[in-house]
Amino acid sequence: MGVSEPAVSQALAALRSHHGDKLIVRTANGMTLTPGGIRLLPIASQMVALGADADAAVREANGVAERLQVAVTSTLAEFVANPLLEAFGARSGLPVDASAGLARTAEMPVLLGSRLADAALGPQLEGGLDSTPIFRCSLVAVAAPRSRHRGGPAKWPWLLDPSGADPDSETARLLDRLGVPDDEISVFPNQTAAWSAAASGDGVSVAVEHLVAPQLRRGELVVVPTPATPARVCWHLTTLPRDRLSPAAASLRHFLGTPAAMQVMRSPGVGVPPSRFKPPVYVTIWS
Repeated sequence: MGVSEPAVSQALAALRSHHGDKLIVRTANGMTLTPGGIRLLPIASQMVALGADADAAVREANGVAERLQVAVTSTLAEFVANPLLEAFGARSGLPVDASAGLARTAEMPVLLGSRLADAALGPQLEGGLDSTPIFRCSLVAVAAPRSRHRGGPAKWPWLLDPSGADPDSETARLLDRLGVPDDEISVFPNQTAAWSAAASGDGVSVAVEHLVAPQLRRGELVVVPTPATPARVCWHLTTLPRDRLSPAAASLRHFLGTPAAMQVMRSPGVGVPPSRFKPPVYVTIWS
């Protein structure tokens, strides 16, 4: 969101002082809103949305490119988001400043509802949002060609990208179907690092089949059969209802149904100009 953790803490402290309410408290199950916080949240969301509308109106009046912010899952952030948005910008004909940001599945509806994101690419989302399937693919398990793992998949070491830490991701659901416990899972900064570790014989990784195809062709990895793979998954574009879409979001929705978009999602490794390269940033906080 472009806001540092200290800034969030200071803003929360100011809100608590102003309202005389803690708003959020720590419980055994994590952070929980107080009764006052529950009432404040929808009002605050409306204020953030109005701020986004004001920013868009001023940008339009000044002839500045419309901002398009897309929330994406870790796999899409690493492989698909940048080339897809580059292709969209080249073909839309609109002055759009498009960018992608990494988000967990549970965060996406909140980002959309608060207008902190204009669209989300990933799993299907509920909650009064417009979620449309755009691309079907398969998840497979991959490992080094000569690796041998004892027992069933529940006993194998699994090497995952950040989606492995997202309980609502397709990867997490797949491992749940296989009965894999948390102590057999290692999460890497990105999918490429997880595949590299798997290719070294350290364990088994999960991959979108068409994205890992180059490593399979080179013989660095092979597909490992499991009772739950290949698993069919579908990427969805999720936005606010169509009558509330910004012009850029509506244009993106149209673009994602074109053959050009399908080609980028099928073979995203075409690269983008250096000026448009915006790599995902992964932050791990140790305490």
